[in-house]
Amino acid sequence: MGAWKIGIMGGSGLYELDGLQDRQWHRVDTPWGAPSDELLSGTLHGVELVFLPRHGRGHRIPPGDLNARANIAALKAAGCTDVLSISAVGSLKEEHAPGSFVVIDQYIDRTVARPASFFGPGIVAHVSLADPVCPRLSELAFEAGRSNGVPIVNGGTYLAMEGPQFSTRAESHLYRSWGCDVIGMTGMPEARLAREAELPYACVGMVTDYDCWREHTADVQVTDVLAILKSNAEAGRKLVDTLVRSLPAEREPSPIDTTLDMAVITAPDLWEPDLKARLATLCPRKFG
Repeated sequence: MGAWKIGIMGGSGLYELDGLQDRQWHRVDTPWGAPSDELLSGTLHGVELVFLPRHGRGHRIPPGDLNARANIAALKAAGCTDVLSISAVGSLKEEHAPGSFVVIDQYIDRTVARPASFFGPGIVAHVSLADPVCPRLSELAFEAGRSNGVPIVNGGTYLAMEGPQFSTRAESHLYRSWGCDVIGMTGMPEARLAREAELPYACVGMVTDYDCWREHTADVQVTDVLAILKSNAEAGRKLVDTLVRSLPAEREPSPIDTTLDMAVITAPDLWEPDLKARLATLCPRKFG
């Protein structure tokens, strides 16, 4: 049993979190470099929150240049117990209309050019990712959205593609044939890195457009996305507020809190010292 400290990863359109008391922006450096921006810390309804704008305030960093390792490491260093991602996504199904939300429960990772792990030569680990999100936090997010009247679905597959380009029409139809629900550019490796950092993670996808598979409508344009980002961001803020109000008074331990106990393969006496030192800042319980 313990206290909650929720990290909020704000996606496109969500660069600020209103209503925080004792708010303070502060810089955090990590062994994997600097995160996208300073962290905004404060309390909301008595719960500690740490907010990080994924693309930086003003949306300065494109998807392919995000330092996802530093972002996750910074939230862990700030003492976060859980992380909620709020992400703009495109829809790959008719029922996920712009303005609706999807609580993600699966990912297909099509990114190819991003550092995807905290581990490497010297300390090898393979985290279990069959169920890549925290069911407890995901359910809380779904109920928070539903109680606010947001059109929201609990469960959906997120296709993570390299950015900053949008899909070709052929790609969009391919991803639909795979059964994907939404498409975005930032969900991976972020979710995998959160698992490696022993951080229970949930993602709410805020639908901005229909990608380009609907041939009887106009192809997606940035101007179309921007038009709906503002309303989505306001609904996302309300979801966070409601979720925080609904948290149990005490945080029960999660199996994800100790996921590395079953993931590290390299024998401890062979751990590479420099990598061990970096990992000790991420998970002192295991490497400190």
